[in-house]
Amino acid sequence: MFEVINTVSIWVRTFFGKLYLVLGLLIVLYLLIIAISPLGKINLGSSPPEYSTLSWLAMMYSTGMGAGIILRAVQEPIFMMQHSNMELSRPNDIHGLEMTFYHWGFTAWGFYGLFALFIAYLLVKKKNIQLSHIIPKLSNSLTTKSIDLLVILTTVFGVVSAVALGIRQIEGGISFITESSLGVYLSIILCVLIFSFAIFSSIKGLSKGIRRLSNVNITLTLLLLAYVILNSDISLILSNLLQSVLALLQDFVPLSLAVGEFDFSEEFLSDWTYYYWAFWLAWAPFTGIFIARISQGRSIRQLILGVLIVPSLGSFLWFTSFGTSAIELINAEVVSSFAFDNVFTATFVLLEQFPLGFYAVILAILLLIGFLITSVDSAIFVLGMFSDLTKINPATFHKLTWGILLFLVTLGFLMIGRFSQAGNVLEAVQKILIVSSLALALLSVVFIFGFTFGLVRHYKSRKDQIQK
Repeated sequence: MFEVINTVSIWVRTFFGKLYLVLGLLIVLYLLIIAISPLGKINLGSSPPEYSTLSWLAMMYSTGMGAGIILRAVQEPIFMMQHSNMELSRPNDIHGLEMTFYHWGFTAWGFYGLFALFIAYLLVKKKNIQLSHIIPKLSNSLTTKSIDLLVILTTVFGVVSAVALGIRQIEGGISFITESSLGVYLSIILCVLIFSFAIFSSIKGLSKGIRRLSNVNITLTLLLLAYVILNSDISLILSNLLQSVLALLQDFVPLSLAVGEFDFSEEFLSDWTYYYWAFWLAWAPFTGIFIARISQGRSIRQLILGVLIVPSLGSFLWFTSFGTSAIELINAEVVSSFAFDNVFTATFVLLEQFPLGFYAVILAILLLIGFLITSVDSAIFVLGMFSDLTKINPATFHKLTWGILLFLVTLGFLMIGRFSQAGNVLEAVQKILIVSSLALALLSVVFIFGFTFGLVRHYKSRKDQIQK
């Protein structure tokens, strides 16, 4: 089975890899054009925003990135710095941060923002979240059902994959501080713990459950970020942040198209950029639906700029702080250059070097668990909306059913990854995501045309009513 997936993923990368790159760039540009155009003034509903800006951003970020920023906080910037095989016009450490920003910044949130815009529009116009409704005059029931089924399956697979990888990192953290491995039993305990809290949080609802947990997650994130910054060279962090952001803005177009000095090898693109773009696409429907649900009452401009800019800048500061701190330790020969190779333990290795590092590792593990719970409870809520289409607050039965189903699939995924002889589970996830998100990438182009047509027609209709 693994060989079949590997063969298909190679075929997808060979023939459609560049599509992911071009699509990512076009989506960012498309969203910016919509935001600055008169269309950006359109409100997504007549009522005022349901949540404060801080709660809105906290829920958005916890759902969209979550555990991933801890998983890659150190390993990715260091990898990019150490494996720069090109002659670049900037230092390797800045290049490492710039590449990390590129993978976790504007394009990732562009995918999320695009689907959030689609769904928010559907909620206002048709009180429905089925993406098939974006395509005008689409009446073929088989086609509409296929599109909606694809969105559901992609959502389930993307969430399950992310949670499985997050649990693997939590295991790595616990094994790191206990210097022992609890094996399969730890995987089962963590899976039960995360899904129990996630189901409870989702049943409590957006305001009483998900919003409160998201605010707690962001508070703990800021505490951990402040801890790292205060134990590092603050001026160097700020300098690296400024240089890396400017480099990204300057290189964004050639980076996005992999041309010029950023003409990366197919192997690198397959292992990193293609994988990330496939992963963000896999998460985009579910994250977009959730963002749309919590964004009602805001304008299209607020939604787009809020999604594109604020979370990206937050990620940039996060990766700069952790990456710069790790680079300092390597340069000072406190740790070896290979100390951060393991993606599941790299962040814990860094935290252990600081005063009270043991407690910082504990905080990071708790934060990982919190982020995974938030991602899962958001997914349960969204999938509940899919099966309970008459309500934007799905019934408890729907949320409980989806929670149990996601738990069983995730547990099965973990067991397959642990006992399968096919190799590294992370590598398997990369290949499967590239394959499964291809159809969604192609459909997103159709969605853009259908959505633009409907939005322009809505704007003209509203303008005519005002003039009358």
